Amino acid sequence: MTLSVLIAVTHLLGAGHLTRAAAIGRALARRGHRVTLVTGGTPTPLVDMAAMAVVQLPPVRTRVGDFTTLLDANGRPIEPDHLASRRDTLLAAFAAARPDVVVTELYPFGRRVLRTEFEALLDAADAAELRPVILCSVRDILAPPSRPEKAEAAHAVIARRYRAVLVHGDEATVPLERSWPVDDALRRRLVYTGYIGPEAALASPGTQDDGSVLVSGGSSAAALPLYRAAIEAARADAGRPWRILVGKAVGEADHGELRDAAPPNAIVERARPDFVFLLAKAAVFVGQAGYNTVMDIVATHARSVLVPFEQGRETEQRLRAEGLAASGLATLLAEGDLTPTALGAAIAHAAGRPRPTFQGIALDGHDRAAQAIEALAREGRS
Repeated sequence: MTLSVLIAVTHLLGAGHLTRAAAIGRALARRGHRVTLVTGGTPTPLVDMAAMAVVQLPPVRTRVGDFTTLLDANGRPIEPDHLASRRDTLLAAFAAARPDVVVTELYPFGRRVLRTEFEALLDAADAAELRPVILCSVRDILAPPSRPEKAEAAHAVIARRYRAVLVHGDEATVPLERSWPVDDALRRRLVYTGYIGPEAALASPGTQDDGSVLVSGGSSAAALPLYRAAIEAARADAGRPWRILVGKAVGEADHGELRDAAPPNAIVERARPDFVFLLAKAAVFVGQAGYNTVMDIVATHARSVLVPFEQGRETEQRLRAEGLAASGLATLLAEGDLTPTALGAAIAHAAGRPRPTFQGIALDGHDRAAQAIEALAREGRS
């Protein structure tokens, strides 16, 4: 049975949410299904969406540390007509796709600031002549609710609207209840897909160590303090080559400042599509602890220094980094402790350790998510 699947996703800071959604979309497309990916964040050229019909909503984003104030592409607070245009475009995409399955990425566990458009999509699904199966897609660790009422509201939406929640992690490694209160009703709807890792073929990762330090803060501007510390740490480490990859969301002025400040042993350039291959060869990787970054580390067995993003009361990356550090699989440097000297010491510590071995962590979650979507669609239509 060929399915029509609509995936709705909006990334607000980094592109991790879009990266995971697109990986699931590609897996579905490889299995012969029609995929419509509705994306509401800033366009991100490094994410491969060629196999899907892509609908770009008028984009929104947020500032680092503030996930409640929505901004347009020019950094101005959005107006009501901007949100109305997003809603109308989303509903037009739903009408055109006539989906058998609708997947909302993160909502209702997050993206409450976009609740109106997500609820409009769910209302349209409820009103359809043939109601699609409605699923939610979430990463392994969520931002814990600041108040019990937020969790209760999310659970009520799931109970009323959703068939299942696809959790892109492993229950035995990190159960969802480590970051979110899971009651019995929600637990019955959880489907763990395993982790979504890089799809690139890596030949013998870690066997061609080039002695370098690779630094990347993902696609957002949140890693500017890390980049600046890395520049100075590289200056004090003149005998080692460094490569610092700067995300697109970092403005040209800041990128130019970093490039001009770099010592001779450090290359500063924009993020590259071959990142995972650079990671496989690096002696030490320095970065934040977002989901996709950590999956790349697992795939390449990279030695890593993780400086988790913690602004705006964010805890997701710190929880992930602490888990890896406690198992001896990464070196943790808290964002509040970041200095060039501390970073250099952490790199020296990581470089002296063997490459980590990640036992029992499968990275085929995109394929397993596609299989789960097929199975849930069959159940929903039976």
